[in-house]
Amino acid sequence: MSVLPPVFVEPFDALPIVSVGVSFRSGTACDPVGKDGVARVTARMFRRGAHGYGARQIEETIDALGGELAADVSVSSSGVHFEVIRRSLDPMVDLVSTLLARPSFDEGELARLLRESEAELIEARDNDRSLASRAFRRTVFEGHPYGRRGSGKIETLRAIGRDDVRACYEQHYCRANAIVIISGDVTEDEGQRIAERLLAGLPEGAQVPDPVPSPVRRPGRHLVFVDKPERTQTQMVIGGLGTDAHDADHIPLVVAATIFGGTFTSRLMQEIRAKRGWSYGASARVGFDRRRDAFAMWTAPAATDAAACLELELEMLQAFIADGVTATELEQVQRYLVRSHAFDIDTARKRVHQKLEAALYDLPPGYHERYVSAVQAVTPESANAAVRARLSADDLVIGVVGTHAEIGEAIAKAIPGLGGVTVAPFDLE
Repeated sequence: MSVLPPVFVEPFDALPIVSVGVSFRSGTACDPVGKDGVARVTARMFRRGAHGYGARQIEETIDALGGELAADVSVSSSGVHFEVIRRSLDPMVDLVSTLLARPSFDEGELARLLRESEAELIEARDNDRSLASRAFRRTVFEGHPYGRRGSGKIETLRAIGRDDVRACYEQHYCRANAIVIISGDVTEDEGQRIAERLLAGLPEGAQVPDPVPSPVRRPGRHLVFVDKPERTQTQMVIGGLGTDAHDADHIPLVVAATIFGGTFTSRLMQEIRAKRGWSYGASARVGFDRRRDAFAMWTAPAATDAAACLELELEMLQAFIADGVTATELEQVQRYLVRSHAFDIDTARKRVHQKLEAALYDLPPGYHERYVSAVQAVTPESANAAVRARLSADDLVIGVVGTHAEIGEAIAKAIPGLGGVTVAPFDLE
């Protein structure tokens, strides 16, 4: 007898709306070499045709039901999400179950989607912040799945065919690899029945093993400069490896990073925006996935201020690691994090997404439930120990988008102990 995968239901009957997500525990990390983007293309093909439905009919049906449907992927997950008014829930479930179980992967629709995906990549070159982030991540995680581009590259998109999409679908989309979340105007029992209907047409299959190894810190300071003409403003991302949710010092590092660059009163914002007016925004954060993710600082100074801003950021990071946080800073940020946590759980959809996140990313048991108490338990000593253990001022990647002929030399001089420089064209990907 088939076993239903994990199903999380969060009832809320104040509004006649139901939100449903069907996620699968594998994503772009499983893209074959040379076929980057195939997982994302596969997920997006669900809206392009299925048994009894053409692409246009799918869109017309969603509109007629008053619903919304999205499909996309991340490094570690793939899936679809829909939201619909309660009275249209049953026909929407019927539609989505058909899209999941019997996609057509029409050749003509696939060709159109691949052309659209390629156009999106070209359009993304206009987003300097995105370019800086890409340069940073592909360098920090060079040769690692976390450094690959989930949306693919032009040459990899052109290498994708229908057989690749079909193979990706058959690998990922099965019951054993699925997690279902439902929130809104449903009961717990109704949610379980909806999940069964959504997955009924999928094979039992097997959970896809995570192919991602633990990333290794890149030694030394490396500058990757994305050269783009006529830039009066730069985008800069600085950092390296950060935290894993299973680290004993994970929450202390999250709290410390918030002190450094996670609020309007943080050190970075005060020094770079408030005192000097070099950048409208200045932030620092640590992310997490199933494996250790990155610590990153971000600023966007004018080209004329970029070298000085970079130099200051590096000095501040070094002082942050050496001297740590103060008891006063810690108390203020703990109060902020505890109070703002209310906005992380104020809707049924947010609460059920926390359960999905815990399951998808294999978070430690009770990660979200214990978050507030874990934040409150952080001491100056534990925060400072986490910063010294996890962050490095010597092993850094500095990603910059600007006009190299105008500021490249000044940027390089602003980085003491610079070990290597890569200059990449803005249309590299």
